[in-house]
Parts: sequence; structure tokens; C-alpha cells
Amino acid sequence: MTDKLTGAAGRQYVADAIRHALRSGDLVPGQRLVENDLAESYGATRGAVREALQDLAAEEILEIVPRRGARVRMVSVEEAIQITECRSALEQLCARKAATLATDAQRGELDRIGADMRQAVADGAWDAYSALNQRLHELVIEASGQEVARRTLDRLNGPMVRFQFRLALRPGRPARSLPQHLAIIEAVVGGDAAAAAEAAAAHLDDVIEQLRSPAASART
Repeated sequence: MTDKLTGAAGRQYVADAIRHALRSGDLVPGQRLVENDLAESYGATRGAVREALQDLAAEEILEIVPRRGARVRMVSVEEAIQITECRSALEQLCARKAATLATDAQRGELDRIGADMRQAVADGAWDAYSALNQRLHELVIEASGQEVARRTLDRLNGPMVRFQFRLALRPGRPARSLPQHLAIIEAVVGGDAAAAAEAAAAHLDDVIEQLRSPAASART
């Protein structure tokens, strides 16, 4: 008998825990991941850990090195920019469709997210703002009904976890991005497809500008 997490639940738990460790800085690019250590840390079986590592390697968050095990994949600034360029095209599509297809409930949630984002910036609640940012992007994609775009964006966002975390921590970043997010919300809620796409493009263009800045020149 064992109390360790196993099966699909263990696999998902370990994968989510590794993603969180990357966001928080507990894991860094190039760091080697040892199955036994992860199993002990996360209270999971080695089988669940091995499957989680394979999932994260498929998402290009990790890489599996023959006879060496898994390690956190290095992502260059140039690759991060190219990923963001692809994200921009897809998020513009989703924003455009969401403006037309979003339900009343989804538009209401977007309005609430906007109000909560304003409050989070006013309060300096950066963790809350980051969570709201993530939910905003998820909800626009969800409202678009574009499942192919959603799956592709999930894959593109995997290697960007560390960059997104570092960018979110830059001084003044939430205040800079807030008007961009509010513009997306206003256009989608108002049903203006062209404005929604333009707002999504402007936001991702700014992300690219931030990635090109000297502060992002070192690998993360």
C-alpha cells in the first residue's frame, strides 16, 4: 500500500507543480530534474513523475537527454520573440471571434476581471493581477470557440512560463499592461471585432518590445 499520488491524478499534479516551480523561480533553465527527488518532493510515484516529465517535454518546457534524464529547457530571447509573434496572430483571431461569439455571462465576467485588475494595480497586488491576466486570456480564447487556436496556444505558452514570470515582475509592468488589457475587454464586451483584434495585437507588440529590452537580454 502507498499513499503516493499515482495515475492520471499524480501525473497532472507533478506537471502542475513543476510549472509552478518554474514561475516562482525554484527551478531554473538548464537545471537537471531527478525522478527520485521529484517523487519524494511531490509525494508521487516514479511512474507518475516519469509521465509528467514526458508531458512537459512534449510541451517543450523540459528536454529529455539520453542517459542523463530531464532538464529545464533553455529558451533564448529570440525564440521567445518568435513564439510571441505566433501567439499574437492566434490571439488576434480569438479576440475577433470572441467579440462576436461571447455569451452574456462571458462578457459579464470580462467586465468583472477588468474591475478587479484596476483594483489589483491600485493595491499593488501583483499576484492577484497576474492571476487575473491569465484568466482574461483564457476567457477570450474560450469565448472565441477556437479549439485549434486554444490547443496551439497552450503548446506555445509552455516554453514561455519563465519569461512571462520575469516580465510580470518588472517594476511598473502591471500599470503599463493594464490599459492594454482593458482595451481588449472593452472591445470584446462591446462586440467590436476589429477593435478587439487591434487591442490584442497592441498588447502582444508591447510584450515583444519588452522582450527586446536590455533587461531580457540574458537567458532565463
